[in-house]
Amino acid sequence: MARQEKISAILTRLHQASPAGFAIALHVKYTAPRYLFQSYERDWLDTYSRKGLVLHDPTVRWGFEHTGAIRWSDLADDDDKGVLEQAAAHGLRFGVCVAYTAEGSRSMASFARSDREPTDAEISGLAADLAELHGLTATAEKLSPSVHETLKQLSIYLTHG
Repeated sequence: MARQEKISAILTRLHQASPAGFAIALHVKYTAPRYLFQSYERDWLDTYSRKGLVLHDPTVRWGFEHTGAIRWSDLADDDDKGVLEQAAAHGLRFGVCVAYTAEGSRSMASFARSDREPTDAEISGLAADLAELHGLTATAEKLSPSVHETLKQLSIYLTHG
């Protein structure tokens, strides 16, 4: 399978595994990712942006400081601005943050559900998919039109890239 098809397949799988949405930041340099994929509902994206919540988001902070995975519920004590509570009010009640580094490049993501905590097996799968996506996009200059079409069909927003 060609790289672009693999990227589309992984994003499709991640979309299915995160029914309340996700945000995936690939190859973050300083504070800006090369690619940023988001599938959260537009209302939450607008609220998050309007309130500047990225500056206070414990999942983002954790992703910059660690590698591995952590459930959002384990970050509640580090959420002094109530970002996770606001997310829950938008249907993002449960989630996991995954951070990965390789060859001096960092990628991180948050995956959300409204119904239950993600299982350990699901978290392992999400982490493996993020690592593979990180590798597949390490040298990609831009994504093909077929990947853009897949994103559009899945209602995934490509903010950077």
